[in-house]
Amino acid sequence: MTKFSILILGSASAAPTLARNPSAQLININEQYYLIDCGEGTQNRLRQHKIKFQRLNHIFISHLHGDHYLGLLGLLQTMSLLGRTLPLNLYGPKQLKELVDMNLAYSHSTLKYPLIFHETQTNQSEVLFENEHLTISTIILDHRVPCTGFLFKEKPKPRKINPKAIKRYEIPKYAMDNLKRGLDFSFPDKNEVIKNELLTLNPDESYSYAYCSDTKFNERIVPQLKDIDILYHEATFLHRDEKRAEATYHSTAKQAATIAKQANAKLLIIGHFSNRYKDLNVLLDEAKTIFANTQLAQDDAVFEMV
Repeated sequence: MTKFSILILGSASAAPTLARNPSAQLININEQYYLIDCGEGTQNRLRQHKIKFQRLNHIFISHLHGDHYLGLLGLLQTMSLLGRTLPLNLYGPKQLKELVDMNLAYSHSTLKYPLIFHETQTNQSEVLFENEHLTISTIILDHRVPCTGFLFKEKPKPRKINPKAIKRYEIPKYAMDNLKRGLDFSFPDKNEVIKNELLTLNPDESYSYAYCSDTKFNERIVPQLKDIDILYHEATFLHRDEKRAEATYHSTAKQAATIAKQANAKLLIIGHFSNRYKDLNVLLDEAKTIFANTQLAQDDAVFEMV
C-alpha cells in the first residue's frame, strides 16, 4: 500500500509565533522525502520529527518572500556540517541561486555536497521532477513576486497479481510483468486467451497533492487541480478583509474553499494564517460554508492519503 503523507512544519504567514512557524511542509511518498518551502526554524521542526537530513534530496521553494525561504540557508549549511556528500536538488526562482551563492561567498563557506539548482519558470507550468512512480509539476500562482505552487501526482500503479488465479490457470512466471500492465494472457500452444481481470486484482489508488502557497484568488488554476485528492491553499484572511487580501495578493478562507469546490477536491487544507486572527476556527468555519471537508494546517499535523 502506498505511503503518501503531508507533515505541516509551518503554517504561519509573514512572522513566526510561539505556536506556529512560517511555511514549510514535508511530503513523504513511500519513504522518499520532499520539502516544500523552508521558513525559518524548519530544520528544528525536522529534528523534532526525527527526520534525517540525509534522506532529504529535493527542496522546492515557491517564491522569495522570507517566510518561505529564510530557513533554507541554515539548513544547507547544517547538512554540510553533518557530512552530507549526496547531491541535493533545489528548485526555485532563478534569484534563489544568487541568494545561496552570495550567502556562501560572504560567509566564506562551502558545501561538501553538490547542490543542483533547477530554475522554476513563472509564466507556464512545467514538470520539475519525474520518475517511474511520480511527477512533480509547477502551478502558476498570482502573487506580488513570481510564485509557483507544486503538484504531486502519482502515476497509475500496476495491477496486482492474484496468486490463486495464477495457480488455477497455471500461468508461467514470465507472464507476470505483462499481467501487471493489464495485458491478457495467451498460451503459446493453445488457442486460448485468459482475460486479465481473471488473473489480477485492481491496483492501489494513485494519489495527488497540490500546494498553493501565496496567491490571490485565481480560478485559472482550477483545471490543473481537477479531482485533486488533497489541496493545500493559503487562506491568509477572512473574507471580511477581502480588500486587504486583494491588495497584498493573498486569499481569503472563502476564496480558498471556492477553488477547492470548483476543483472537486476531496480534502482542503488551509494555512498561511495572518497573526491578526487569534482563533483560527473562524477561518475554518468560513471555509466550511463553501467546502465542508476543510481542515486547518496546524503545525505538526499529519495528513495521510487514505
